[in-house]
Amino acid sequence: MSSLCSIERCTRTSRGLCDCCQQNLCLQHLNEHNALLTVQLNPLTDEINTLRDRLKTLNIQKTIADSRQKLEQWRQNCYKKIDCFFEQKCQELDQLINEKVSQQREELNQIYLKIIELINAQEATRQDIDLLTSTIRQLERNMNNIEQTCFTIDTRPLLIDDTLIFIKTTEHELDLSTLSPIYKTVHHSEESFRSLTSNNRYLLIHQYPNLCLFDREMNIVKQMLWSYDAIQDMCWSSTLDRFIVLGENNIFLINENTMSIDNMNTIEERNWKSCTCSDTVLFASTNGWASSIIEFNLYSAIELIREWEYPITCSKDEIIHDIAYNNENLALIVKNKSEMSLRIELRCAKTLDCIWLLQLDIECLYNTAFCCCSLTC
Repeated sequence: MSSLCSIERCTRTSRGLCDCCQQNLCLQHLNEHNALLTVQLNPLTDEINTLRDRLKTLNIQKTIADSRQKLEQWRQNCYKKIDCFFEQKCQELDQLINEKVSQQREELNQIYLKIIELINAQEATRQDIDLLTSTIRQLERNMNNIEQTCFTIDTRPLLIDDTLIFIKTTEHELDLSTLSPIYKTVHHSEESFRSLTSNNRYLLIHQYPNLCLFDREMNIVKQMLWSYDAIQDMCWSSTLDRFIVLGENNIFLINENTMSIDNMNTIEERNWKSCTCSDTVLFASTNGWASSIIEFNLYSAIELIREWEYPITCSKDEIIHDIAYNNENLALIVKNKSEMSLRIELRCAKTLDCIWLLQLDIECLYNTAFCCCSLTC
C-alpha cells in the first residue's frame, strides 16, 4: 500500500525518497526540494569563478621569489667556491714554473758574477774556461727543459648530487616534527667553550684544548690548538670566506683551509658577547648590562661603521645574550636582570627598529646559555 507524502498536511501519495532530507515525498515536494538544491549551486558557481579569477591573476614569480633567491644565492656561492679553487690551482701552477725559473736565474747570476770576477782579475786559467763552458752548456740544457716543460693536469668531473638541494612545500607555520631525528652526538667536555658555527662544509667547535672542524659525518677533519682567550661566540662570513671567532676582548679570523688564525688588531678591544654577520656587515654585541651592538664593514679593510647603544639596544638592566642575522633582520635574545626574564626580539638590521618581540616563558638562571638561530623549514 502506498504511503503519503512526509510533508505535514500533504495528502498526496509519496513518489520517492528525497536525497536532501531523506524523506518520502510526493512529486510536487520532490520538485520543490530539487529546486532548492539547484538554487544553492549558483553561489557555488560564483565562488568557483572567483577562485578561477584569482588563479588567473596569481603571480607565480612572486610566490617563488624568495625560494628562487635562495637557489640563486646557492649558485653564486658554488661559483665562488669553484673560482677560488681554480685560482688556488693556478697559483700552484705558477709557483711550480716560477721555482724553476728562479733557480735558473740564480745560477745564471752566479756564473755571470764569476766571469766578471775573472775578467777583472785577468787571471783565468784553462781549467776555469772549461768549467765555465761546461756550466753554461748545462744551463742551456736546463733552459731548454724549462721551455719544453709540460704539466699533467688530472681533473675529475664535478659530481652534482640531487641531495644537494631538497625542495618541499611547507605551510607558513613552523612544524618541528619535520626536523630530522638526532643523527650523531659529539661529546663536549666541560672545559670546552659552548659556541659553535658552520658553513656548508664544516662545523666549527671548540673541543678542549683544540679548535676542531667536523665534516658532515661528524668526524674531525682538522684541528689546531686554541691558546687565546675564552671563546664567546662564532659565525661564518661568506664574504671573507673565513670563520669569525669572538674572544672575550679580541676578534679572530679562521681560515678553514690552512687553519691559520688572524687577530683583527684594527678593531678596538671590547668586552664581547655575541656576533653574527650579513654579506656586508659584522654585528657584535658587548658583554655587560646595557649592551651595545657594533657594526663593522666586511669589505676590504674591516672598519667600524657605527655603534648602537642603550637605550636603543636594551635598557640599563638588560644584556643581549645572542644575536642572529637573517633576511635583513636581527634576532636578539635579551635578558632582564631585575625581572630575571628573557625575551626574543626581531629588529630591522639597518635601523634596529623593533618588528616584534616575544616574552619567553623560560626560567632565566645566571649560568644558563641562550642562543638563537634561523631555521629553513
